[in-house]
Amino acid sequence: MSTYQVTHLATGEHVTRPGVLLNPHYKPAGKGRREVDPSVEAYHAQLPHYGSTILHSLPSIAHELGFAHVFLKDESTRFGLPSFKILGGSWAVHRALCSRLDLDASATTLETVKQAITTRKAADVRLVTCTEGNWGRAVSRMAKYYAIPATIYVPGFMNEYTRSLIRGEGADVKVLDDGSYDDTIAAVQHDTETHPDALMVMDTSWPGYTEIPGWVTEGYSTLMTEVDRQVVAQTDGASLPVLAVASVGVGSWAHSVVSHYHTSSPRHGGNKIVTVEPIAAACFKESLQCNAITPIRTGHTIMNGMNCGTASTIAWPVLRDGVYAAVTVNDWESHGCVQELQALDANAGPCGAATLAALRKVCNEQMIGKEERKAMCVVLFSTEGRREYDVPP
Repeated sequence: MSTYQVTHLATGEHVTRPGVLLNPHYKPAGKGRREVDPSVEAYHAQLPHYGSTILHSLPSIAHELGFAHVFLKDESTRFGLPSFKILGGSWAVHRALCSRLDLDASATTLETVKQAITTRKAADVRLVTCTEGNWGRAVSRMAKYYAIPATIYVPGFMNEYTRSLIRGEGADVKVLDDGSYDDTIAAVQHDTETHPDALMVMDTSWPGYTEIPGWVTEGYSTLMTEVDRQVVAQTDGASLPVLAVASVGVGSWAHSVVSHYHTSSPRHGGNKIVTVEPIAAACFKESLQCNAITPIRTGHTIMNGMNCGTASTIAWPVLRDGVYAAVTVNDWESHGCVQELQALDANAGPCGAATLAALRKVCNEQMIGKEERKAMCVVLFSTEGRREYDVPP
């Protein structure tokens, strides 16, 4: 088994870790269960370009690895953006604005909120967040829909192409030239503390800031119920246990995946969730190794959307109990899977393609036995479409 090195941010300690970890804290019947709020999908149906994204069937990979089915959920066209992030971002922005305006979010439309911002003279509200790319663009798009300004803090490693996409949504992009993602979080906190118009909308949480990140996780439920419908349609209604492979940055997306597949519904009995992170930023896996949230020093990776050094506090207990195995991949493995999926007509960027690399590692390490695989349906969540990045050497 391959290994990699990680540095703890607080102590500077260097440790060597295996590339794949079978979660020693696994308790799939534990925390994280939640009922789907139907008002979430009803709200999403109001947004421009509403519609389901593609669920690709990958029979060649299913045959190679011995699964009943392998599917890839392609989020490259969600609401006209190349990522799933707007699902969580839109619902969180809606709920946050409704809270500020004292409106019932479940019974209030996008147009009603826009009108209330104007008529109640509450227009001096500004969305503030940070991003490695897709999250910031999603929040900026929502600011455009509500006709309010947005300030997006970005780390220095973000390329100019990605910055320009966020600016193209009308946002004010503030670059921390030598800053990491964790540094941008601090900048967002400072902005919010010093400017009364700032409304912080983050997809990660920390003590004292949990409500809005919780709404982000709720927003992703639309994707999960959509996948359920598509899998049923493509398997003729067969009730098979699911092996879901999801990427982890701060953890809000994986939180939604674990919560969904560990519901009490009989259809979801025997499900397993595998997470994937780049070796340059495996903050969740390191937290599993230490059995506590453990901030780490991050490095460069083409998987920008996962380049995070600290796990979200509300996601952590759900992931700790509900993730079956945590996997790391390097840039070359991710890039190779981008090319492989492209040949199969699936539009996946490095974060999305990493799920295929992780699936192969789990199989190679026999963490899912060959007999068990025969009756399993795999869902790979490709969270972003193809984008510019430097091909690894």
